[in-house]
Amino acid sequence: MDLSSLMDIKFSDQTIVIGMVFIAAFLLMQSFLVPAFGENRQARKRLKKRLRAISSEAQASGEVSLMRRKYLHKLSPLERALESLPGMERLEQLIEQAGKETPAYRVVLYSVCLGGVSGVAGYFLLPQPLLGVLLGVAVAAFPFMRLLRQRSQRLTHFEEQLPDALIIMARALRAGHPFSDAMNLVAEEMTEPLAGEFRTTFMEINYGGDVRGAMLGLLRRVQSVTVMIFVTSVLIQKETGGNLAELLDGLAAVVRDRFRFHRKVKTLSAQGRMAAWILSLLPFVLAGVLTLVSPNFIPMLTQDPIGRQLVMAAFVMIVIGILWMRKIVRIEV
Repeated sequence: MDLSSLMDIKFSDQTIVIGMVFIAAFLLMQSFLVPAFGENRQARKRLKKRLRAISSEAQASGEVSLMRRKYLHKLSPLERALESLPGMERLEQLIEQAGKETPAYRVVLYSVCLGGVSGVAGYFLLPQPLLGVLLGVAVAAFPFMRLLRQRSQRLTHFEEQLPDALIIMARALRAGHPFSDAMNLVAEEMTEPLAGEFRTTFMEINYGGDVRGAMLGLLRRVQSVTVMIFVTSVLIQKETGGNLAELLDGLAAVVRDRFRFHRKVKTLSAQGRMAAWILSLLPFVLAGVLTLVSPNFIPMLTQDPIGRQLVMAAFVMIVIGILWMRKIVRIEV
C-alpha cells in the first residue's frame, strides 16, 4: 500500500471519528442539557397551533406590537432594510424573548464575522481542514445558542414568578381594581422579567389596544404552556363572565404544584442523566487515551474491514443507548 492510500485511510478515519463525536455530542446535548421533565406533547402541540393562529391573525389584521413599533422607530433606513430580510423577524422575536435589545442584523453580522475568522484560522492551523470548517460553524452558531439559552433561562424565571403575580392580581381584583390596573400593580411590585412583560401588556391596553390583542401579544412574547393557560383563562372570563380572582388563585396553586413536582423529578433523574453522559462519552475518551499512549493500536482496528464494521456497530449501539436513556429519564407531565 503506497503513502497516498495510507493518507486517504487516515483522513477517512479521522473524518468518521469527528462525525461520530459530533453526532453523539449533539444527541447528548439535545437529550440531557434540556430539563429532565417536559411538558406534555399534546400541550406543546396546542401551544404551537395557538401561536400559529396568533401569527396569522396578526398578519391578517396588520397588527404590529408596541415593542416592535418602538424597535423599528429607532433604526435608520439602512438598518430597517436589513431588518426586513428573510428570517430577521423570527430572530427579532428570539432576541426579544431573551430580554435583549440588540438589532437582529448585528447578531447575524457577529455570527458571520466570528465564524469566518475562526473557520479560516482553523482551516490553516489545524491538521485537518474539516476541523477548521466545523470550528467555524460552531463559533458562528455560538451567538444563536447563547440567545436560546438566555431565552430558556428567562422563560424559566418568568414561570417561577408567575404564581406570585397571579396572587397579586387576584387580591387587586378583590379590592375593586380593574384588570389593567391589576396588571400595572404587578409590573410595579414584581421584578424582571415578569415586570417588563406585564408592563408592556398594560401599556398596550392603556394606549388604546384591546385586552385580547394585548394578552395574545404576551403569549407571543412568552411562549409557555403555563402562560397560554393564563391568557386563555382571562380571555374566556372576559367573554363569558365569572370570578376572575378565584380563577387566578386556583391557577397559581396549580402552577406552584407543577413546579414542585418538576424539581422533584429533576432531582430523581440527575443520576440517570449523569450516567448517560459518562457511558456515552467513555468510548471516545478511551479511544483518545489509547491513541496518545499507543498510536499504532487504533489503526490496527480501523484499517481492517471487520474492525471498521465493529466500530460502526458500536457507534450505532451508542446512539441507541442515548435514545434509550433519554426515554428513561425524560418524564412527560
